[in-house]
Amino acid sequence: MEIFFSALMIMGLRILDVSLGTMRTILTIQGKKWISGGIGFVEVTIWVLAISHVMQHLDNVFNIIGYSTGFALGTIIGITLEQKIGSGFVQVQVISKYHTDDIADALRKLHFGVTILPGEGTRGGVAIIMATTSRKREDELLDKIEEIDPQAFISVHSATAYRGYIRQGK
Repeated sequence: MEIFFSALMIMGLRILDVSLGTMRTILTIQGKKWISGGIGFVEVTIWVLAISHVMQHLDNVFNIIGYSTGFALGTIIGITLEQKIGSGFVQVQVISKYHTDDIADALRKLHFGVTILPGEGTRGGVAIIMATTSRKREDELLDKIEEIDPQAFISVHSATAYRGYIRQGK
């Protein structure tokens, strides 16, 4: 029984430290250095506890399986948590053959900031719709675009807002 408890403890520690690591990485990319540093401190402390227990009991294969399983589940949980929290910003670029103005108008009615830029495609001129919004509103923006033009080319990138105005709600 103790063998399985040990493996479960290690798995739980790894789920926690890898989830924190995922969040720390995302916050680091967003330039939140103090929060990232604090999370990193806790993350590594938990990791040291987990790996020291594995190294002291290398004869227990369940510890190794618990360690590996915790890493995999921690990755999944960390990404899921970040998606739920929706911190930071995204920049969305859209190319629509026939619905550029419809998409821009609809997004503006939903209080998204929209910029239309001229572009050059393989077959000539195109319009590129650009919008930067909070991650919390990303799905709303994408759903509206797809509702108007399911064939639109959509590119989404993480963005760090440096200055300017991004409306957060309706």
